[in-house]
Amino acid sequence: MEEIRGRRAMLCFPQMATKAQITAEQYLHTKFEHDYIRGKIRFLLAQALVPVTQTHPLYPCFGAQMQVAPDVYRIPDVAVFAGQEPKQSIPCEPPLLVIEIVSREVLHRDLMAKLEEYRQWGVPNIWIVNPLAKRFVVYRDWGLQNVSSLALTDYPFELTPSILFSDL
Repeated sequence: MEEIRGRRAMLCFPQMATKAQITAEQYLHTKFEHDYIRGKIRFLLAQALVPVTQTHPLYPCFGAQMQVAPDVYRIPDVAVFAGQEPKQSIPCEPPLLVIEIVSREVLHRDLMAKLEEYRQWGVPNIWIVNPLAKRFVVYRDWGLQNVSSLALTDYPFELTPSILFSDL
């Protein structure tokens, strides 16, 4: 109770939502759960990548944390490194490829921000797999582009939606 103009009154303030601030160290120790479809798609992508990784120095990582900027960490669903396996537990050098698998929970503006961070970091191939629409999209300098297949230049890899989504 407070006294206002000689009267006793209870002050009530609506609670305001605030964003929780956590340190990078706290973030790096956070566990994330992924839905069933995302996990299934990751598994199918891993299977599709196996033949090319047996003949070329490509190293896929699934759900690995990456430092895309000094205080920005991202976890692409799939990242593929070329040349040699990353030496750091949290890579700070861009991979050859990142793949994001979208779900109903992903807001478009959040996805676009993440894709732009990957592009600014220097990732040359940014792919989006949409299991709901059974489509592939590529993110480039000029924005999103629907594609009929995903392919890696200089590598014998091509994947179509009909192949990836045939088991869903």
